[in-house]
Amino acid sequence: MIHVDSPVWPAHGRLWAHLVSDVSLAELHVFAEMLGAPRRGFDRDHYDIPAERVPVALWLGARHTTSRDIARLLRAANLRIPKHLTRASPPPPR
Repeated sequence: MIHVDSPVWPAHGRLWAHLVSDVSLAELHVFAEMLGAPRRGFDRDHYDIPAERVPVALWLGARHTTSRDIARLLRAANLRIPKHLTRASPPPPR
């Protein structure tokens, strides 16, 4: 199932929400494409979507949840990817 939290995260002069799947990243990418979210909005285990897209996500079937539950759902589904575990860019060649 797809979940979305409230748009309370400020960035770039807008408020943003998190869009996640508790099933798979593949499900998340398919839903994000239906929503019209660009791939650049994907960040490790979620999409950042602007406030104006949240009603559309809900209309498409996403379930509204809290930010705390977003993290819990990702951990329970084994889909949580903490920032410190992401691979950094390789150093430039010498």
